[in-house]
Amino acid sequence: MKQSKLLLVSPCHGAYGGIEAFILAVADAVRHEPDFIVRLCFKKVKGFALHPSLATMLRHESFIFVDSAGRELADTIKWADIVHLQNASPDVVFLAKFFRKPVVLTIHNYMRREWSLHRLLWRISSRWADALWYNSDFVWRTWEGNRKRRGSRKVPTTSKLSPDWTRPIERTGFVFIGRWIANKGIATLVDAYAQANIDREVWPLLLMGDGPLRGTIESEIARRGLHGVRTTGFVDETTKTLRMKNARWVVVPPNTNEDFGLTAVEARSLGVPCIITRDGGLPEAGGRQALMCEPGDARALANLLEQAAKMSEAEYAERAERTRQELTDELEPIDFYARAYRQILRGEPVK
Repeated sequence: MKQSKLLLVSPCHGAYGGIEAFILAVADAVRHEPDFIVRLCFKKVKGFALHPSLATMLRHESFIFVDSAGRELADTIKWADIVHLQNASPDVVFLAKFFRKPVVLTIHNYMRREWSLHRLLWRISSRWADALWYNSDFVWRTWEGNRKRRGSRKVPTTSKLSPDWTRPIERTGFVFIGRWIANKGIATLVDAYAQANIDREVWPLLLMGDGPLRGTIESEIARRGLHGVRTTGFVDETTKTLRMKNARWVVVPPNTNEDFGLTAVEARSLGVPCIITRDGGLPEAGGRQALMCEPGDARALANLLEQAAKMSEAEYAERAERTRQELTDELEPIDFYARAYRQILRGEPVK
């Protein structure tokens, strides 16, 4: 059997995040197909610094870190039969076309309205793609407006989703997982939790993850004497899944046009409903069973925490079951990618 060589390419700051989780899930799924060989290529961006979180997640992977438009990047693309690029990096697209390799683009980031040469080059690069997939309708609209390009489509990104299930009656508290940076809304969540009129013994808040704001947030928790809040730092996938599936609610409160919201998808796969902000593509990820407020509004978020705490067991159990069932209809199955790569290699449209 002839094996096709798939190269998954992603820009990288050095930390583990949603894009990294996505390409690891795709790599794992395609690697199980006997007709594919898979490699990962991380293109270092300005300010790159390898974080232990990413190093941990890559310990069993075949991967390479490369510089932009360098010899290693060119050699790696030349090796491949098909390139699946995350976002529309012009150097990767140009090299792939120079070596006559088909290019698949998954666009993860929304297109800002302000003009710049960088964004113009991204738009030009996207037009050279053999397949163009957007992770949310929100992102799709910012790139193409209401006149959709032929061959482009929405394909929500995913990760290594777990089918685990904890009975609703056995779950407790709220969970946050993500990078501790300003746009993820963690400061707003801590403020909302402090304002919420809830029993903190019954409704604890678990904060997982790491980032530049960790020291500031932990100092604020101590200053306010907030009981019921626990921080863990970075956790591996097994620990994250265990803690998420045992939570009553996963809180995802970003405030700067979140492109999609992979954390919400991961929570829903476990049957855990979300408390989210109406931010960018996050309502698509959070689904119809999510509780929702405006971004950056601590009082409104506190109201949602109170609403969640007062919800009856019957209503909560129904939301938990529905959020998982509805997710199944919203996502492409993970074997979509191998099938799509085969169709592209044969010169066929992706179905």
